[in-house]
Amino acid sequence: MAQRIVVIGGGVGCARFVKGVREHVRRAGLDARIDVVVNTADDWWVSGLRIAPDHDSILYALAGVNDAERGWGRADESERVAAELAVWGTAPDWFTLGDLDLGTHIARTAWLRGGATVSEVYRRLGARWQLGATLHPATDDEIDTHVLLEDGSAIHFQEWWVRHRAQVPAMGFLQHGIALAQPSTGALGALELADIVLFAPSNPVVSIGPILAVPGMREALRGARAPIVGVSGIIGGSAVRGMADACLAAIGVETSAAAVARHYGARGAGGVLDGWLVAEEDEASVSSIRDIGIETRAVPLWMRDDDTSAQLAADALALAADLA
Repeated sequence: MAQRIVVIGGGVGCARFVKGVREHVRRAGLDARIDVVVNTADDWWVSGLRIAPDHDSILYALAGVNDAERGWGRADESERVAAELAVWGTAPDWFTLGDLDLGTHIARTAWLRGGATVSEVYRRLGARWQLGATLHPATDDEIDTHVLLEDGSAIHFQEWWVRHRAQVPAMGFLQHGIALAQPSTGALGALELADIVLFAPSNPVVSIGPILAVPGMREALRGARAPIVGVSGIIGGSAVRGMADACLAAIGVETSAAAVARHYGARGAGGVLDGWLVAEEDEASVSSIRDIGIETRAVPLWMRDDDTSAQLAADALALAADLA
C-alpha cells in the first residue's frame, strides 16, 4: 500500500517544498501518494474574478509552468488584458495579472458561478497537468483575510501584502467567516489516512495560521495517527521569503525558528507538532525546542534547486519515520 504523505501550507515556500517531496519520492523509488492541504485565506475577488494566489503558486510550480524568476504567475506571460482592465478602472494598478494567469482565474470563476465547490475547481485545474500530487483546499468556504490597522480600519490582505509590501503596521489579521467554515472533505480525508504530515516552510501567520484556524482542523491534526513534522521558514532570525517577520510581529511572535515552534506548540501539550527542522544556522536553539516536547534537528534548509529541495524533504521524512 502506498505511503500517504500530507503537506500543509501555501505559497512559494510550500510549492518548492512539495516539489522537493515529489523529487525525493521519485529518486528514492518510493510508493507514495502526496496530498497538499492548501491555504485559501489569501484568495480574493478582482474584476469579478476569484484569485487564489497560494493554490496557483503550487499548481504552476508542480506543472512546471511557473515564472521561477518572479516567484509568482506563469512563465512567458503577456499583460495585454491587465493593461486594458487598468484603462477601464476595474482592477487596481498595483495588482497585475498576466494573460495566461487570467485564463486560470476566468475558468475558476466560471466553475464557481456554475455551482462547483472550491475542491472541485482544484480537481479540474489539477487534471490539466501531471502534478504528482493532489491539492485540497483547507476549506470550501470563503475566508478572505483582512488586516487590522492602527487607525482601526481594515484592508484586504492582498492590498497590505502587494501594494504596501507589509510596510503599514498591522495590529492583527481577521479571516471573515472562518468561525462558520468547515474543513474540506479532501483535507480531512487526507489527514485521516496520512502516514506522515509535514508543515511546509510557509508563512506561519497568514498561510498555515488560517488553515489551523478552520474549526475542526486542529482537532483533526491532534487526532491524526501520523507523526507531524514542521519545517522552519525562519533562518538565522530572518524570514526566508516574503514578509513573514511583519506578520509575526503583528501577533507578538519573535522572528526566530524557536519562537515559531513555540507558536505551533507540541502536540503532547495541546499544539500540533511532534518534530521540527531548523536551519544549521539555528542549531543553538535545538535543545530549547526539545525541552517543550518537540523533537528537533538542525539541517540545511535552503531550497536552491532540485537537489537541495529533495534533501530537505528526505530530512523531514526521516525525522517523521524516527518519530513513528
